[in-house]
Amino acid sequence: MSKPVVALVGRPNVGKSTLFNRLAGEPLAIVDDTPGTTRDRIFASGDWNGVEFDVVDTGGIDPTSGGKEPLSIGSADFIRQIRAQAQMAIEDADVVLFLVDAVSGVTPADKEVAELLRRNQKMIDGRPTPPVLLVVNKADSDRYRGQAAEFYELGMGEPYPISAIHGTGTGDLLDVLVASFPKGLETAEDDSVKIALVGKPNVGKSSLLNRLVGEERAIVSPIAGTTRDAVDTRIEVDGIPVTLIDTAGIRRRGKVVPGVEKYSVLRSIRAIERADVALLMIDALEGITAQDAHIAGYILEAWKSTVVVVNKWDALEKDTHTMTAFTREIRQKLNFMDYVPILFISALTGQRVDQVLPLALKVQEERLARLTTGVLNRLVQNAQDVHAAPSRTGRSLKIYYGTQVRSDPPTFLLYCNDPSLAHFSYLRFLENQIRKEYPFTGTPIRLVLKSRRD
Repeated sequence: MSKPVVALVGRPNVGKSTLFNRLAGEPLAIVDDTPGTTRDRIFASGDWNGVEFDVVDTGGIDPTSGGKEPLSIGSADFIRQIRAQAQMAIEDADVVLFLVDAVSGVTPADKEVAELLRRNQKMIDGRPTPPVLLVVNKADSDRYRGQAAEFYELGMGEPYPISAIHGTGTGDLLDVLVASFPKGLETAEDDSVKIALVGKPNVGKSSLLNRLVGEERAIVSPIAGTTRDAVDTRIEVDGIPVTLIDTAGIRRRGKVVPGVEKYSVLRSIRAIERADVALLMIDALEGITAQDAHIAGYILEAWKSTVVVVNKWDALEKDTHTMTAFTREIRQKLNFMDYVPILFISALTGQRVDQVLPLALKVQEERLARLTTGVLNRLVQNAQDVHAAPSRTGRSLKIYYGTQVRSDPPTFLLYCNDPSLAHFSYLRFLENQIRKEYPFTGTPIRLVLKSRRD
């Protein structure tokens, strides 16, 4: 099942990040301290009464012009950024939370966003889609809650007064939000291998898709994906059904307003969620960037398998050491995914494109592999003999027994004396020892520790 996507839109300083953190259940809107994946956070999972959803903070409007003078509310640049932000949200979200500020009242920027949201909604079964909920934030007192009625002026329906910082009113808002989720997000049973092409704008996703489809010449049928304005493509590779999930609908770099481009990962997130294997495409001319690392982090958080595809390799001036140096740079910046294979291609000329799908299918095979209990316990015991876990408060982690409880992705349950004694670095060491026996190429491994007493 595909989880609904909730987008937060609104002008700066209305409390989008505060509400984002509250919906996510933890302060993620600034940075995440997970080793190897530190970055600005704009995406997280939330749930309410057992209903799960993804929430996206589109607070990327840059309130400065060229890093110098602040943009005035209502200025052409400011309005253009607001339009781009809101447009992206309404194209890709299932529900939009439109935030305004109870203290400031109705502003020209609020009216601009409201008009754009209203103009771009589509009527489906007599209902505006996606639904937009008007959230009046900073209603911290009876006075401001009473003033929420003035926002009826925006023509966006009933205003919901809340205080994101204190949590007042958020429960009622979440009840309405969950009730607004569209029905039928379930995807039909599909036994094909689902491969998503993801990456920042203008890295060549469309070119690679066209090249892959053109070479295979075995299109079965186009099937509508759950992502708006995207189409999945069914092909066969050596008799194996494959679904290519295209995220090429993201606008080109030149057409994206500065300050909004990095939030185009929303479509990639939805594609990653549905995929078995993600092809993370990188532009050889630009090298690996922060946005590439952002998307890689989302792939890892979704526990999906990955192939890094470096495109436009034909356009790069090279010598005998270029590929080695480029590989080293990718390994350094994606050090939290050192198990992924890297392929250098040119979608334009077709260089090595014939290796993309076979490699992705090989990675999918690795994702489904299983280790016998005997092999796993031998590996774990040998690892502890070679390098015992460091002690903490005079006690050391001791692993007694392990078994693989599932594949897709490979998940290992390890019984130990006390899971709290496990340090991240030692779990990484155990993972590396397992990969020496079986590499699980391109696939993350989950190690779950459980007390033997449990």
